[in-house]
Amino acid sequence: MKALRMMCGLFAFIAFAGTALAAEPIKLGVYLPLTGDNAFGGQLELEGVQLAHQQFPEVLGRPVTISVVDNKSDKVEAANAVSRLIENDKVVGIIGTYGSSLAMAGGEVAERAGIPMIGTSCTNPLVTQGKKYSFRACFIDPYQGAGAAAFAFKNRGYRKAALLTDISNDYAVGLSNFFRRSFLNLGGEIVSIMNYQAGDQDYTAQLTEIISKNPDVVFMPAYFAQGSIIMKQARELGGKFVLMGGDAMDNPDTVKIAGKAAEGFLQTTFPYSVNMPKMSPEAKAFTDAWKAAYPQKDPNVNAALGYNSYLMFIDAFKRAGTDDPEAVTSALAATKNLSTPLGVLTLNETHDAEMPVGIIEIRDGKSVYLGEVVLD
Repeated sequence: MKALRMMCGLFAFIAFAGTALAAEPIKLGVYLPLTGDNAFGGQLELEGVQLAHQQFPEVLGRPVTISVVDNKSDKVEAANAVSRLIENDKVVGIIGTYGSSLAMAGGEVAERAGIPMIGTSCTNPLVTQGKKYSFRACFIDPYQGAGAAAFAFKNRGYRKAALLTDISNDYAVGLSNFFRRSFLNLGGEIVSIMNYQAGDQDYTAQLTEIISKNPDVVFMPAYFAQGSIIMKQARELGGKFVLMGGDAMDNPDTVKIAGKAAEGFLQTTFPYSVNMPKMSPEAKAFTDAWKAAYPQKDPNVNAALGYNSYLMFIDAFKRAGTDDPEAVTSALAATKNLSTPLGVLTLNETHDAEMPVGIIEIRDGKSVYLGEVVLD
């Protein structure tokens, strides 16, 4: 009888240990700019991650936990945030970040530690270039720049373009260069190249020079706060050209700050908008879930990219059958035909998401999704 009780106790211990092991959480880290210049995008991406976590709270029979660190829109803080997630929180994967400069700083830390990282909306090619553990849920700037140039030249018939670039920002410099290269290859002319630096408030000198060259379109890959000021000053100076920007302009405050000066503004974006005319079932399900969770505000592409980044990890965990970072890294590299709110997602050999470039235009103070740009 005593032996039987001991055996039963042993079985109970084994069962308990197995249950405890199965319930051990899979730890994901999130580092995003929740304060500072990029806080708007970072907050939306975090809420997208949290929404996906609510819908998919476990994988492989284990709960998923997320640890969140604010990178404060600062490169040094971004590197420190990733170090904290790896060393203190012992995460096996990291989501982040909005801002290519921040992603490059954090990515170096993750690369040395051998922890896979999925960038949300960091579009500079250097984020993943030559990296084993860095991936991203978005397209890259060469593709985005080519999409902007193709739309301007082919769809709108613009033949003369000017560039206005924040030379202190990796994202702006890269995207501006890719637009210029593509526009020239299409047969267009770059009539003016003007620069400024983050923190500038007066763009009169640059805009006056641009106006004198009479371009059809001015490409300015700014963040929304600077871009909105540029819009106002351009119109106050009498500029008649069309203004065009990149995905970093996707912010409702753009119209609030720029007012009527935002009318006709064009921007590239990822293939999602809350008011897009033809929404996929995945996009509609995401939109409905978002509105239920956050009824006070609409989702945008940043929210969808945060959501997608979490989905990519869940998919990789399933295919890897483990949360081992090396196995998950290999599974992420093999991501193919994953259905998401941003379309069917495949990662290419450089770990970048393949998806169309969308175009938005401001009409009557509202963002109108015009559709996707088809590149040859």
